[in-house]
Amino acid sequence: MTRVLFLCIGNACRSPMAEGFARAYGQDVLHAQSAGLAPALAVAPSTHHAMLEKNIDLGDCYPKELEHVDGEIDLIINMSGHELPVHTRAQVEVWDVRDPIGESDAVFRKVRDEIEQRVRELIDRLRARKPAGSEALPAAEATHSVKS
Repeated sequence: MTRVLFLCIGNACRSPMAEGFARAYGQDVLHAQSAGLAPALAVAPSTHHAMLEKNIDLGDCYPKELEHVDGEIDLIINMSGHELPVHTRAQVEVWDVRDPIGESDAVFRKVRDEIEQRVRELIDRLRARKPAGSEALPAAEATHSVKS
């Protein structure tokens, strides 16, 4: 089981969407969490609405700091547009996804759909990886490692 952290700036839009899709579609291959570099006070209402349109209820999801991530992480999906503020042994994959905060519902939907596609691709890669005992993830286009 790959432990994945989805990271954005406020943990109010992109990373909760990614966590929601990952939990809905990939619980057989990953354990998903999300956090923000500078967490907002709440998940944006437009994030909740956009996800409900896909029948995914983010429920009582709330923005969290990196320090509140549970356990070890194998892969960080960084959508923040910034370098990580900490060193990690986890593999880091950068996703260039527009931040929809303050944008229209149409922009939230477009971002949501892009994140859904990327999460599905991630899940497909994890399902296609080598049998148990192999820790390496298949290479992705925008992947780099952060050394500790």
